[in-house]
Amino acid sequence: MSLQSYYAQRASSYERVYHKAERQAELRALEAWLPGVFAGRHVLEVACGTGWWTPHGARDAASWLATDLNPETLAIARTKALPACVRLAEHDAWGLHTLGAQRFDGAFAGFWWSHVERARLAGWLDQLHACLRPGARVAFIDNRFVPGSSTPIARTDAAGDSWQLRPLDDGSVHEVLKNFPSRDEALAVLDAHARDVEWIEHPHYWVLSYALA
Repeated sequence: MSLQSYYAQRASSYERVYHKAERQAELRALEAWLPGVFAGRHVLEVACGTGWWTPHGARDAASWLATDLNPETLAIARTKALPACVRLAEHDAWGLHTLGAQRFDGAFAGFWWSHVERARLAGWLDQLHACLRPGARVAFIDNRFVPGSSTPIARTDAAGDSWQLRPLDDGSVHEVLKNFPSRDEALAVLDAHARDVEWIEHPHYWVLSYALA
């Protein structure tokens, strides 16, 4: 099953991951931090899913284009109380070059980095950066691996990508790519593209924010 199909089937239950009791304080801290990153900016959100982070990131933005490949997750995002600056659009994160001539001065992706193969990450970042103006602010939020809270890693392949076995409510089990980069690994991929880099580690999450050089 593709990642697209997996998240389409998981759409109605996806936000359960944000209800884990041990993560609540961190989530509130991240939700409070995010608006200030993009205040006054024109922002592209990649793989917005059900739109959990959209109202927080877009709160003080000038404009916010939230994109996702799945109509099933976007339908849930449309039920949320979103700021007036938000526009939702069906768009493939691997096809950012088709967004046209519009250029953004901000970009956000929550829990997308971990689903990109290590060998393809630099190329995908090049796609993202091509949509942005110099000096644009970019932010990623993603998971750290925490035994007992994270889904166990089922295997690591020859390329260094790790995979989890995830059950859905219908009883099916699906192998899903999920990488957990260290700070040094993440910054090495950015290379000379980033300045004013900020890396924050919470117990269950990491944050990477930078200005596009």
